[in-house]
Parts: sequence; structure tokens; C-alpha cells
Amino acid sequence: MRTAVQMIVVALLSAWTAVFLYRHQERNTAQLTLAGSQEGEARYIRLVDKLFDRRSNASWIAAAPTHFTTAAEIATPAVVNVRALIEAERGYWGRTLTNSSGSGVILSPDGYIATNHHVIENSRSIKVTLADKRVFEARVVGSDPSTDIALLKIDAIDLPFLLFGNSDSVRVGEWVLAVGNPFNLESTVTAGIVSAKGRNINILGGPASIESFIQTDAAVNPGNSGGALVNTLGELIGINTAIVTESGSYEGYSFAIPSNLVQKVVRDLREFGEVHRAFLGIHIEDLDSEVARDLGLPNAEGVRITRVNPHSAAADAGLRVDDVILSINNVAIRRTPELQEYIGRMRPGERIAIEYWRNGMRRRTYAMLKDRNNSTASIPRATGLEFVQDLGFELRELTAEERQRLRIKGAMVVSVRKGSIVYETNMVPGYVITSVNGNRVSNLAETVDCIRNAYSLVVLDGYYEGEPDLYSYRFRKEPKR
Repeated sequence: MRTAVQMIVVALLSAWTAVFLYRHQERNTAQLTLAGSQEGEARYIRLVDKLFDRRSNASWIAAAPTHFTTAAEIATPAVVNVRALIEAERGYWGRTLTNSSGSGVILSPDGYIATNHHVIENSRSIKVTLADKRVFEARVVGSDPSTDIALLKIDAIDLPFLLFGNSDSVRVGEWVLAVGNPFNLESTVTAGIVSAKGRNINILGGPASIESFIQTDAAVNPGNSGGALVNTLGELIGINTAIVTESGSYEGYSFAIPSNLVQKVVRDLREFGEVHRAFLGIHIEDLDSEVARDLGLPNAEGVRITRVNPHSAAADAGLRVDDVILSINNVAIRRTPELQEYIGRMRPGERIAIEYWRNGMRRRTYAMLKDRNNSTASIPRATGLEFVQDLGFELRELTAEERQRLRIKGAMVVSVRKGSIVYETNMVPGYVITSVNGNRVSNLAETVDCIRNAYSLVVLDGYYEGEPDLYSYRFRKEPKR
């Protein structure tokens, strides 16, 4: 009897704990609303920053459920359809336009969306259709061909979004879901397992490309590109990007970019408009059993250095040809894709610990990563978010289509915060700034620099679409304390 009572008590405690954890997860993924006050909006901005830095610690627990309804309910509303009008090569009759269709994943409640670079490459315009059928015009925040990742932005709030999971903790054999829009079939969910990790299928091309894909047998077809690969907790662990097929449709193999790499790329694109790539400055190759035996290694796991670039991070760290890299920051490196992905998640200026094999001994050194020009400094690029806190408005780059249609250059005002300095001038979103304090500006970077360098008084000149009159706004910057 006592044992039965104990079992009942344990069962009740387990049930209560499960409900508590579910409610906690539900609150974390709940939709957020913008507060009207400046303090509320500042918290909102800080939250979005945290979403781009958040990483789950989940490992095997993500494979625990035997059904996928909860994960599907979390992921489906946050996956969108992306349609791009693509400008094709110039022919006899001039340039032709064609459509590209894929998927995207909402990463934050204010409309940042990850997709594949190849879905929106050379696009003239991009439309995003949400799961609730709403359609938005999207702009490209930035795009990176070397990882096949692009970051889009739509002007919306209170959107459902996915949280990043930890792709490093994903295990072969773990259940996963692919969510996307194959063959224009909206909000399609397929299930499979992780078949392999660190796959390189030589699909991206280019010497700087990073291919360390998660391979799954979840069905992925044309239209799934840019969609979500999620674990059974509904966390984003990859962006579906490729299939290996002879028919053009799914034949059992699909590949996703790991979420930890995606997170680094989209964070860079959001902050700088481009990816700040770190390099060790080496040429590498996988080991085979014969080379491993000649080098005195106990197995063929590791990456052999075949060349060290002069003045590179590797050269500064004392690495040589025929050294075998065994781990980075205590993370085992078995194959070249793993090393490329791990370094690809770093920025220039970051310091790493390298364990390597030389002359029959394990050794350790440290390297300060550099960019392709052997510099350790990351040069910030204008993002349009520079004046959200102080002045109360957000800017963005004009698209090529907007510059051609409006026949002007400059930067567009995306949002104006109620009660802010700029709000008091009666400026509204859609205003295109063409000059700052009498200095003509042609892009976002020049606009940001001119406003930042203005001593106190700022005079903005520009236009609204469809109105021929020049509008001028003036305000004084508050001195920083």
C-alpha cells in the first residue's frame, strides 16, 4: 500500500512538473505586444536582441516525445511562404523576369525572417505570405552566398516566431520535423530522423563556402528551401536548403544548415548588413588511415593542415604544415566540414584554443582569428537601428526597385516611436531622406554618418512617394550624458 501511495505521489509530482514546464515554454513562445511607452519599446528591442543570441541547451530530451503535434503546432505558424520576382539574364528581348518560390522562418515578433540566399538572389521584389494568409512586402536586410542564408524584414508586429535550438546537441537518430511549402502546398509538415551530421555535398561552390549540413530523411521538395527543421520541442535546429536527387524531387536525402551557424549569420546580417567571417588562414584535408598511421595518430579523426597562409591567425599561433587539428575550444574536430562550420560561427578578433598533433604528441596553442585581409577588427556597418533609442526612428536602405521607381537616393524611415524627438516633428514612416544639413546622401550609411556627426541641430530634407513637394524636418539631438 505504501509503495502504491508513493507511486501515486511521484506520478502527481511528475504531472505537475510537466504542466509547469509546458506553461513555461508556452509563455516563452507567446506572442509579444509593443508597449506604448518608451520604456516598453526599449524592452522590446532588448528582447529581439536576446532572441538573436539565445541558444537552447537541449540535447537528448528533444527526442523524447513519440508524437509531434506540439512541435508542429509551434513551428507551423512561424514558417512563411517566400515569393521573389527574379531578374534573369539579358536576352535578345532584354532582361526577363521569373518567379522563385521558397519558405522562410520568422525569428522575432517584429518580422525578421531567415530564408535561403538562392531563394531571393537577384530579386526585384519579395512577397511573404504568413500562415494566416496575410501578405507583406519584404526587404533584404542582408544575404550570404557562402552559407546560403538571407535575412528578410517585414513591417509587422506580434508575429509567431521560433526559438533557436542547439544544433551541436542534435544526435544521429533523433526525430526531426521539416516545415515548409513544397510545390506551393502551404504549411506542410514531414517527419524523419537525423541521418548524419557534418555533410559536405559541394553544392554551394566557392572557396569560402561552408557546408556542414544536417542530413535527414524527412521529405523535402522544391519550395521547402528556407523552411524550418525543428526538433520535437519545436526549436529551430536547421534551415532546409538542399536535396540530392536525380529526378528533381525528394529521393530520401535532404540537408539543412545547422541552427548555430544560421544564428551567427543572421546576427551579423542584422547588425552589420553583411557577414563578418573569421579565418584561421589554413588549407586543410581529411585524414585517411594511411596518413594517420604515418603521422603516428591512433585513428583517422582530425584535420590535416596542408598550407599555412603568411601572417594569418594560424601562422601567428605557430601552426605548421602536417599538424593535425584535433579540437577547437575543447570541441572535437573529426572532419573538415566540422572545422569550417565551427570557425564560421566566430568573428574576427575572437580567441580560440586549438589542440593539435605534431611529432607524435598532443599540443595546445591559442589563435586570434582574423578576417580575409588578416585584420582582427570587425568594421561595423550601418543597420538603420542606430537612432531607435536616442531619436526614436528607424531607417533602412532603399531597394534597387525603389531607387528606380522614385528616381531618388537616400534612406527610408521605417518607423517613428510615439513621444520621441522625431515624432514631435510630425514625420511619418515612408519618408525618404535625401539630404542631411544640406549634404546630399545616397544611401543608408551616408545618412547615418551625417546625422551622427551633426553637432546639435539636424535638418532633414526628402520626399514622400507620390508627393512632388520637398519636406523638411528639423530637431535638436539631446547631448549624451
